[in-house]
Amino acid sequence: MGIGTIAALSPADERAGDILRLRREISRMQRRRSEDAVLPLHPALAELLPGRGLQTGTVYSVSPSPSLILALMGAVSQRGSWCAAVGMPTLGLEAAASFGVDLSRLILVPSPGQRWLAVISALAEVVPLIAVSPGSAVRDADAARLSARLRDRGCTVLAASSWPQSEGLISLHDPHWSGIGEGWGLLSDRTVTVTAQTRSTPRPQSLRVQLPGGLGGVQAVPGSLPDSLPAHPRWAVA
Repeated sequence: MGIGTIAALSPADERAGDILRLRREISRMQRRRSEDAVLPLHPALAELLPGRGLQTGTVYSVSPSPSLILALMGAVSQRGSWCAAVGMPTLGLEAAASFGVDLSRLILVPSPGQRWLAVISALAEVVPLIAVSPGSAVRDADAARLSARLRDRGCTVLAASSWPQSEGLISLHDPHWSGIGEGWGLLSDRTVTVTAQTRSTPRPQSLRVQLPGGLGGVQAVPGSLPDSLPAHPRWAVA
């Protein structure tokens, strides 16, 4: 795993060694604790959350949608910060780049197995934004210990699952693809609703965006403003 290149850690019987190598690499990447109150979001998504960004030192439960996760990573990566994806072996690098993720500052740990929590804890020392698909149910005690580490380091986690005592829920739903006619055409872009509900804004807020847009990435839908909803919609996978 080298600085300036995409880092992918091997699975299965080498996982214990992978954790040690990860920790050695992290020891060379030590960063100061972030003083930012929030991590930035793409302008098309910023109005969904208080402070127009992801609160640092917290966990958000996010729909298990690769496009949504990459859209949330893009603005953070574009400002020069490192990001990581844990337990997401099918995450597409071409798609990540189209959402603005700097691949030279992206750490991939595709198959951590049952050690996913240890991996996140180690990465939190140096990576300000981590996306994870947990390999097992998250226990309250484990979530509490990790939350203390995240607060101390100013690291934010996007969990593609339900997470105990999360700061909020960000979901993607109601997708509509464009470009297909009756027996002809190619998929060109997809319009979706993204909804956010947080501790400080318990009434859900929603936006319609193109995800991905015609050129990839996330694009605002003209005239789309945050709408308040009476209840949070169902989760969707995309």
